[in-house]
Amino acid sequence: MKETWDHKIALLESEKSSFEKEISTLKQERKKLSLSLQKWLFDQYQFLNKKGDLKSLLEIFSDSVSKVPPAGAGECAAPKLLQYAFKYDMAPIAIAEFWWGESLSEVRTHGQYYPACTGKCMPILHHMLQDIKMDSNPLLETPDKSLKIEVIYNDPYLAIINKPPELLSVPGKNIKDSVFSRMKSQFPNAKGPLIVHRLDMSTSGLMIIPKSLDAYKYIQRQFIKRTINKVYVAILDGRITNLEGEVNLPLRVDLDDRPRQLVCYDHGKSARTKWEVIGHSSKTTRVHFYPLTGRTHQLRVHAAHPLGLNTSIVGDDLYGKRAKRLMLHAKSISFIHPESRKLVSFSSKPEF
Repeated sequence: MKETWDHKIALLESEKSSFEKEISTLKQERKKLSLSLQKWLFDQYQFLNKKGDLKSLLEIFSDSVSKVPPAGAGECAAPKLLQYAFKYDMAPIAIAEFWWGESLSEVRTHGQYYPACTGKCMPILHHMLQDIKMDSNPLLETPDKSLKIEVIYNDPYLAIINKPPELLSVPGKNIKDSVFSRMKSQFPNAKGPLIVHRLDMSTSGLMIIPKSLDAYKYIQRQFIKRTINKVYVAILDGRITNLEGEVNLPLRVDLDDRPRQLVCYDHGKSARTKWEVIGHSSKTTRVHFYPLTGRTHQLRVHAAHPLGLNTSIVGDDLYGKRAKRLMLHAKSISFIHPESRKLVSFSSKPEF
C-alpha cells in the first residue's frame, strides 16, 4: 500500500512541478512586461520648470540614489501646482503643504504643515524650481558657531559632555561642525572613534566621549547589553491624564523621507520607552523618558504617535510643531567606568 501511494504521489508531484514551472515562467514574463510598462509611464510623466524645460521622471531620478522613481512620485500637490503654473506662464510666489486626515504609520497631524519628502518630491522640485530665488534651506545651514560644549567630567579614559541643541553628534552630508569634530580638536591625543552613542541634532544633554579604543569597546558593550541607564526630560505639547506607562511601537526609517521614522509592525525594529509625568502646566506636561532601546527618533515618535502618548514634544519640527528649540534633554546617565569598573553617574539640568 505504501509503495502504491508513493507511486501516486510521485506522479502528482511531477504534474505539480510542470504547473509550477509554467507559473514561474508566466510570473517572469509578467514582471518583465510590468517593468517595461512602468518605464514607459515614467518616461511619459514629464515636468516643466521656469525655463520651459521638460524632464521625465526617469531623467529626473537618473542622478538620485535609487536611480528609479519610487511609487507615487509626482503625485503630491506641490509638483502638480507648479506644473500648472509653469504651463500657463504663472510665477509661483509661495507654496506650502499640509496634512489632511488621519495617519497611523507615519506621524502626521491633521492640518499641520510639513516640508516636501526627500525621497519622492525633492528630486522633482530640484528640477522644477531651478533658477527661482528661494529662502535658504534651514536644514543646510551651518549651526551657530557660538554653541558651546560643556565638559562636565574629564579623566584620561573618557569625558562627559553636555551637548547643546542644534549641534550634530557626527558630521553630516552638508554640515561638518559636530561633537565629533570638536572633540577631535579638543582631545588631539585621544585614540578610537570618540563617539560611542549619539543624540539627535535638536536634542541637548549628556554624551560619553571615550578617549581610547579599549574604553570605547568597554562602553559599547554596555550599550549593546542595554545596561547603561539614561533618563531624558521633555515637555509635551499638551496635557496627558495618565501618570506613567510604557510605549512599545516598532520603528523603521521612512524610505521616502529620511531621516523621519515611522511605526512598522512588519519590518520595524523593537522600540520600547518607559515614561512618567513629573509635572503639569496649563497646556503642557513635563515627563521623564526611560528608553529601553535606542532607536533613531524613538522618544520623539513615541511621544507624538497616536498609539503612543499622542502628544508631540514641544519644538519637534519633524513630528510636531516648530518652536525656539526641541524641549528634549538627556539629563542623566549611569554606566560602569572602563578603568575603575565602578558604577558612575552624571546629570545635568535642562535649560527649560
